[in-house]
Amino acid sequence: MPAELPEQGSRVRVRTGRGVFEGIVMPRPQLSDPGILTIKLRSGYNVGIALDDIEEMEILEPPTGMCAPVRGDTGGGKTPVSFISTGGTIASYVDYTTGAVHPALTAEELAFAVPEVSEECEVRARIFSSVLSEDMEPRMWPRLAECVAEEFRGGSAGVVVPHGTDTMGYTSSALSFMLRRLPGPVVLVGAQRSSDRPSSDAYMNLRHAVKVAKSDLGEVVVVMHATISDTVSHIHRGTRVRKMHTSRRDAFRSVNATPLGEVSDEGVRWFGERRKRDTEVEVVSGINDSAVLLHFYPGMPEWLLEDVLNRCDGVVLAGTGLGHISTRLIPVVKRAVRDGTYVFITSQCLYGTTNLNVYSTGRRLLEAGAVPLGDMLPETAYVKLMWAMGSYPDRVVEVMKSNIAGELSGRRLITW
Repeated sequence: MPAELPEQGSRVRVRTGRGVFEGIVMPRPQLSDPGILTIKLRSGYNVGIALDDIEEMEILEPPTGMCAPVRGDTGGGKTPVSFISTGGTIASYVDYTTGAVHPALTAEELAFAVPEVSEECEVRARIFSSVLSEDMEPRMWPRLAECVAEEFRGGSAGVVVPHGTDTMGYTSSALSFMLRRLPGPVVLVGAQRSSDRPSSDAYMNLRHAVKVAKSDLGEVVVVMHATISDTVSHIHRGTRVRKMHTSRRDAFRSVNATPLGEVSDEGVRWFGERRKRDTEVEVVSGINDSAVLLHFYPGMPEWLLEDVLNRCDGVVLAGTGLGHISTRLIPVVKRAVRDGTYVFITSQCLYGTTNLNVYSTGRRLLEAGAVPLGDMLPETAYVKLMWAMGSYPDRVVEVMKSNIAGELSGRRLITW
């Protein structure tokens, strides 16, 4: 074992009984075994080396430039950008003792994940949570919105939110509704592949997220790979984005809308209308999580729908085609609406819009009191319903039918 460990960011050459390894010393996360030294090889892979196995170690270069540790505000006249990590693959590291992937637990670990960002901006890093995306709950969204607002009030020009990809569309929708009059961009960003893999999309996604965070945008957006290549990322409006593939790097798409723009290492290019920076952020973060998103399927029993409707204050039903459900279920909907439960209709098709005026089933749903939501995504409608019931309990239907954050189209674009 070496007498003294090198500082993170140093380039080292390590000799063990298994061979010689050369690379950059990575930070030791809080949960990792202190007896493991992690270095990033030239190939892009990380390798964990037991300190007891090290026979000789040479420091080739001290930590300099982008390899130096990032310790919060770096100054130097750079644009201040806040990073609020929620966890997920993009903010994860590999524990080489167990082989498991863990979220970063400190701001330093988060900032060091892609040290290149310290060349682009003044890094202000904080940890909001360290959970994978499936553990992000609606009760966490108001606190996250307040954290974002605090960063803007503290002088940040933009906020980057590293987030797990599986539920990133839900969180981006929630922040889109909760944050009004944004004085800068709020950019959610994720990774399909962890940062220890050469094929990771974390590096480009984060670099491009920072470029968007420094722009004149005043909206909540998601920035992810536009293609499978490391060239361009798309900028998706937070209420229009959906993960469409389990593992591809270009898994995210804007549905019923075009992306707001694209970003490359050369800069940001906008495609159309967008909200620009406003004055002072306002937070409207009431949440009533007594809501359910339910997909209709052939054979759905009356008792199931009735049980769900009796247990919640509102439901978003993703119907077939133009927004249909079985005719035998319509009396269940009618009774629920009569008893004060909100029932809103979207489509499982995703692309296109609901229209309950074409077929008799749709017209009967309208008569029963169900409210169609145009071309709004089911997930976005579910989030909006919780927000509307919590923030505007006396105006729920009116708010749900209004275009608050670009979630509804005045006209339908042909995007398929």
